[in-house]
Amino acid sequence: MRELTVDLGERSYPIYIGDGILGEIASIFDKHELSKRSPLLIVTDSNVGPRYLETVRELLEEGGYKVTTAVVPAGEPSKSLARLEELVSVALEAGLDRKSTVVALGGGVVGDLAGFVAASYMRGVRFVQIPTTILAHDSSVGGKVAVNHPLAKNIIGAFHQPELVLYDISTLRTLPPRDVRSGLSEVIKHGLIWDRDFVDWCSEHAADLLSLQPEALEHALYTGCKVKAAVVSEDETEQGLRAILNLGHTIGHALEAVAGYNELQHGEAISIGMVGSAKLAVRLGYPQEILDTTKALMKQFELPVQVPADYDTDKIMSAMMHDKKFKEGRMVFVIPTSIGQVEINKKVPVEWVREVVEQLKREA
Repeated sequence: MRELTVDLGERSYPIYIGDGILGEIASIFDKHELSKRSPLLIVTDSNVGPRYLETVRELLEEGGYKVTTAVVPAGEPSKSLARLEELVSVALEAGLDRKSTVVALGGGVVGDLAGFVAASYMRGVRFVQIPTTILAHDSSVGGKVAVNHPLAKNIIGAFHQPELVLYDISTLRTLPPRDVRSGLSEVIKHGLIWDRDFVDWCSEHAADLLSLQPEALEHALYTGCKVKAAVVSEDETEQGLRAILNLGHTIGHALEAVAGYNELQHGEAISIGMVGSAKLAVRLGYPQEILDTTKALMKQFELPVQVPADYDTDKIMSAMMHDKKFKEGRMVFVIPTSIGQVEINKKVPVEWVREVVEQLKREA
């Protein structure tokens, strides 16, 4: 088992990464002194629940924990206020109190939703992330929790840090290939914003990662989590540096909103968005190599690089206007300045963004 720390002073917490470590869940919870007197709530979804929920429940109950469970439909539409209300009702009926813990067992949707339940229930209870997707190596770290509004992704949320992140990579072996590719998009992103050597390593090991070769996968996830932990430790609430983690997300979130949160997977949308950011970088005078390398990487990992032709540009632009990163007629974009380095540009003209969206609909 490998361990990383998100350094937030008294609220620091570990990320445990390993193969088969879910079996140690009760002892890990004991180590962190989670309450056995108060009920805990495990939130999972209809894909993950049938595979892991009963095992986790049994392990915790054998360890002396009182367990209540809730299963939500798999997919981004579950990140809604209606689903939040349902889960709060479950928590109330189960008698969760201020000492209780909410456990997110699943991918990014479950983590965001369960995390927001934990952040808002009784003004905040303890929270544990157990990610079961590659994509969630990003979303499970850093304490961003939220639900969506029909007009904007993650617009209703909070910063609520977990007690710990328990990442058992054995759970990734059941992922469909599309989910694997989508998750690796965020792995690559961590290299593009922080570490050129890691970008090169990802390119060299693309086949190993796509086939879930254990050593390569563990190294990639450890490195991605290490980048995320370093950034969050410096800027917990996104006052500055943390915004670099949004590479590709301004366009990507808009595409997800236009698609109704169910056509494009998150990592697919971010892949297209990262190509868009690279196009803007070239427009701003940065090297063409940024665009060529970014596009080649996405293609190597079998990720999309084009906006679907039937997506309405006006709707995409409108979705970006509702995004948290739009200010006064200019757009805030994370722009790559080289492979492994980015800047936060707060003055990208809206017209340039529209032109890039149109280019993304035409060019492969």
